[in-house]
Amino acid sequence: MVRAVGTTARGIRAPIVKEGDDLIDIVVDSVLKASQYENFELKDRDIIGITESLVARAQGNYATIEDIAKDIESKYNDDIGIVFPILSRNRFAIILKGIALTGKKIFLLLNYPSDEVGNQLMDRDRMDELDINPYRDVLTEERYRELFGEHVCHPFTGIDYVQYYRDLAQDNDIEIYLSNNPKTILDYTKDILVANVHNRKRTRRVLEKAGANRLYGLEDLLNEPVEEHGYNPMYGLLGSNLATETKAKLFPRDSKYYVDAIQKKMREKTGKIIEVMVYGDGAFKDPAGRIWELADPIVSPAYTQGLEGTPHEIKLKYFVDTELSDLSEEEIEKAIREKLHDKDMSTDCEAEASVGTTPRKITDLLGSLCDLTSGSGDKGTPIVLVQGYFDNYATE
Repeated sequence: MVRAVGTTARGIRAPIVKEGDDLIDIVVDSVLKASQYENFELKDRDIIGITESLVARAQGNYATIEDIAKDIESKYNDDIGIVFPILSRNRFAIILKGIALTGKKIFLLLNYPSDEVGNQLMDRDRMDELDINPYRDVLTEERYRELFGEHVCHPFTGIDYVQYYRDLAQDNDIEIYLSNNPKTILDYTKDILVANVHNRKRTRRVLEKAGANRLYGLEDLLNEPVEEHGYNPMYGLLGSNLATETKAKLFPRDSKYYVDAIQKKMREKTGKIIEVMVYGDGAFKDPAGRIWELADPIVSPAYTQGLEGTPHEIKLKYFVDTELSDLSEEEIEKAIREKLHDKDMSTDCEAEASVGTTPRKITDLLGSLCDLTSGSGDKGTPIVLVQGYFDNYATE
């Protein structure tokens, strides 16, 4: 083989981006500088990933808890029922702070034994021992404490989220219930905020059919341009996270403009067609904590056209084990190259040969790769360059 390396992912260091900075120039300059300093060549179909927080920060897409409170006041008159928020200091807590500022009575309904992304409220084995049926049983906060104790801590953060969310309410004016039936909230109020992320459409449909009165989702909050704060017309507060103790960073808007402009500028500078995407959380699951990383409404809010679709691949080990087991190493290599050439000329993969190749969206796969590469802490690499992603065994 001429090629000795396949796909590579590099975290690209960038200057600290502030509101109003020219993100397009920053991304292009950072990638070009990295290629010069590290002595690697940019090629057609390389991919630049930009973390969503970089885009949001450059456009100043922030909102305060007072902004959230004001929007809640405009939509709800009295009590408010909040259904199925995820358990997160970084994600939902800042939103709950804003809601609590209104002084409204809060009825909070939580999924169990975990939220929709896997954060646990109770030990599953203990739940089984107690013969609790998560499809039927509703637990009050008092009953939850009776069964599971006064300190039920998240395995990673060490936070007792029931207590944490209670402490965010004004004057302790909150009632917390555990149920997996969204209609449970209607026993307490018909004015409801649907707060889950990936199952929000179903939750909303069930509640609407069951007779909810004022019914909104997180996507309906701060989804319109207002002079004094950020917004997102498609996702509202979905995908927002903590910026400061009183301010949230919203999911970026107009991301398509940025990816297209960066692709255009990279072509002007290098002559290469570089694909570009904005990425948020990766779509992967922690095997120990059983927590899904994906708390954003989507992995990639925008990407260039060349990243559309799903992978078109052959499972090499299946091909080798079923058709090439009696051949020499040289014959195997030749046969694989011919097979891959034929595959590239076809629009369909043989069903058997493609089994297990993960038919997920390319942007979901790349978003996970970029998210793991850039990290969420102090690496200082909010830009990721992926090379060789579209290559295969036969690429020279």
